[in-house]
Amino acid sequence: MSRAITSIVFLLTAVAVLAGMHYYLWVRLVRDPALPEPWSRLLTVALGLAAVGMPAGMVLYRLRWSSGLARGLIAAVYVWMGLAFILFSLFLALDLVRWIAAGGTWLASLLRGVPEPPADPERRVFIARTLAGGAVLATGVTGGVGTRIAVGDPLINEVQVRLPRFPRALSGFTIAQISDLHVGPTIQERQVQRVVSQTNALKPDLVVITGDLVDAGVAELRQAVSHVAELQAKYGVYFVTGNHEYYVGVDPWVAELRRLGVRVLRNERVTIGDPGPGGACFDLAGVEDYSSRHLDGGGPDLARALEGRDPERSLVLLAHQPRGVSEAVRAGVELQLSGHTHGGQIFPFTLLVKLVYPYVAGLYRHREPDGTEGQIFVSRGTGYWGPPMRLGAPSEISRIVLL
Repeated sequence: MSRAITSIVFLLTAVAVLAGMHYYLWVRLVRDPALPEPWSRLLTVALGLAAVGMPAGMVLYRLRWSSGLARGLIAAVYVWMGLAFILFSLFLALDLVRWIAAGGTWLASLLRGVPEPPADPERRVFIARTLAGGAVLATGVTGGVGTRIAVGDPLINEVQVRLPRFPRALSGFTIAQISDLHVGPTIQERQVQRVVSQTNALKPDLVVITGDLVDAGVAELRQAVSHVAELQAKYGVYFVTGNHEYYVGVDPWVAELRRLGVRVLRNERVTIGDPGPGGACFDLAGVEDYSSRHLDGGGPDLARALEGRDPERSLVLLAHQPRGVSEAVRAGVELQLSGHTHGGQIFPFTLLVKLVYPYVAGLYRHREPDGTEGQIFVSRGTGYWGPPMRLGAPSEISRIVLL
């Protein structure tokens, strides 16, 4: 499927989902509470504009309209996206409780042989208005808390990982992982500087950036991303592509990162440490993001990355999405470092993410049927995508200690 067709299918699907979500919000906020005029008309128009604004805002940004006005509009769209999701989730939860309660009342009436009393229209409107007002208030508070968490400093998440073949002489080797920073309309130069400063303060032996660093082209973000050149690590800084790099121009970004002194691994492998006789070292491999298969005909090629590798040497793999773990473990990967999931970013979206990715956030041990084992660590991400909100999944810079 070509990139144009993929984009059209994604856009149409997104529009359908957003239309359904906003219709449901209209039912709960306007129709059921029987809002009087002119509030009914005003809120209906506002919800309609919001529904149109979400896909329009994303298309606008993809067209790289980088004026201050455009960034402001897109930021407003993203904020509403988060609030709408929280409000939608609250209404779903309330309706589920109401349906369960109504079902219990109906069953009790049936068992007693007494018919249910007719519904009171005034009572129904009162309940609808009370629930709507409570949900809106709860959404405002929750959204405010989520925004404060998202725009605050990323947490430092230290994780110790024992690898069977890791050289004893390098025990305690530290890797700082940055993932899913999403520099773009709401994450700008100041946030990049903050992340670089926090990462350098860890004094890591190695820094890895596991994709989705940017959400716009080089021309728009060159200055903001330039601070990546200030990252400091004894064994260097490495990067693998994420799906968003392919949305905004992967080749120009690869060239720019290389200019900044970052080593980009595109289905490649390097040796970290001293590979000479008696030296202590391990292999670091990186593969292209899975989305590149659909966007440019490429894709991850682990066999190419590991060609000619010494199988006795410890192996760490960088892969943006927590996919292909079985293939990696069978190929000898002891630890895969990934991101992409954001840990779900906003609860209860976490539950949906778990339906797609069995490994969502944190360190997991993966065991194949033949007994072969490996581990995967999935970062919750250092920034956020879309809504500047995080609930139940704070951003992080991971400090991984290899033992």
